[in-house]
Amino acid sequence: MILYPAIDLKDGKAVRLLRGDMEKATVFNDDPAAQAMEFVEAGCDWLHLVDLNGAFAGEPVNAAAVEAILERTKVPAQLGGGIRDMATIERWLDKGLARVILGTVAVEKPELVREAAKAFPGKVAVGIDARDGRVATKGWAEVTDVDAVDLARSFEDDGVAAIIYTDINRDGAMQGPNIEYTAAMARAVSIPVIASGGVSKLADLIALRDCGAQLDGAISGRALYDGAIELKEALAALKG
Repeated sequence: MILYPAIDLKDGKAVRLLRGDMEKATVFNDDPAAQAMEFVEAGCDWLHLVDLNGAFAGEPVNAAAVEAILERTKVPAQLGGGIRDMATIERWLDKGLARVILGTVAVEKPELVREAAKAFPGKVAVGIDARDGRVATKGWAEVTDVDAVDLARSFEDDGVAAIIYTDINRDGAMQGPNIEYTAAMARAVSIPVIASGGVSKLADLIALRDCGAQLDGAISGRALYDGAIELKEALAALKG
């Protein structure tokens, strides 16, 4: 199972939010590229990037910070937030992103997800962020009536590289991931599922790995910044 260190970008800085609330942001590093290098030097195989401002604006806002990360690091990176048309997808992939994450458009323009997944095999993931099982869009500001598992199933045969499932109620709260629902998501689809939200200690990562469903990976942010999870130790444990 791959561990994806998260770098959430707000106003050009690396931050973490509490349950997706932009007013409850903690700045962890003024230099996101330096933060990325810390993760890379610790041995991570991937980076998970989120343009928080872009998720609300509907277009890239923290592009300079993302580009700086891509220039300084050599490991593959995936990015979500504000990617809502084919031109933006192409632009990010041309700049060296390994994978784009489509969230809001997966609900509002599912045909774009299918078109992009076909055009760029292996490079398009769907981000499904949910409160109590219902998908939230536009930076988690709007909760829809769409069931998270139903949305994942709708892309079953479209060549999507991964489903990134975030339990919003757990995100940044350091209360542990929603293992039961994440495992149910992974069992419901053949698409690789990456867990996000609530990972607060090494035991949470082990529990996700051993949950009885085949999870491709897990994302962790605040626990790495706070020191609750030591990245080298976690990477060694998951590989072991």
